[in-house]
Amino acid sequence: MNPVIKYFTGEKAESYLFIIAGVLALALAFYFVFALKTTFWKGVAVPFVTVALLELIVGYTIVTRSPKDIVRVEAWISQQPLKIKTDEIPRMQVVMRNFVVFRYMEIALILLGIVLMYSTLNDTFWRGLGLGLFMQAGIVLSLDFFAERRGHLYLEYLNQLAGVN
Repeated sequence: MNPVIKYFTGEKAESYLFIIAGVLALALAFYFVFALKTTFWKGVAVPFVTVALLELIVGYTIVTRSPKDIVRVEAWISQQPLKIKTDEIPRMQVVMRNFVVFRYMEIALILLGIVLMYSTLNDTFWRGLGLGLFMQAGIVLSLDFFAERRGHLYLEYLNQLAGVN
């Protein structure tokens, strides 16, 4: 399969997973708040709603943008190959640096979640918040792992195409 199509199709497919995760997290958050009603579950609901909104926004943005990205990059390859070196490679380098930042942020949120779960044994809201952070950050970290790997492969392809070492 064409590496450009493979990369952006993978991004789009994973973005559907982000959207599904966001919808499920929102549904669970509403269930926690309106059916279970305890302070623990209300605490879990806070990061579920917050991260779900991010998952939905990011997922929708990538799903709608990916087909245009395929057309753009394919046109550059065939008609303006210098654009790969001047535009697409620098864009992907920023994306890859952002993945490193996101990874550390997600790990920090997982650790914060663990700290909240175990340091606030008497306050169930904060324990719930910690569990919610731990779960949501773990899900996003897992999905970003695959996106980062896909990005590395795509950037390698672009560098080969542009003759960059």
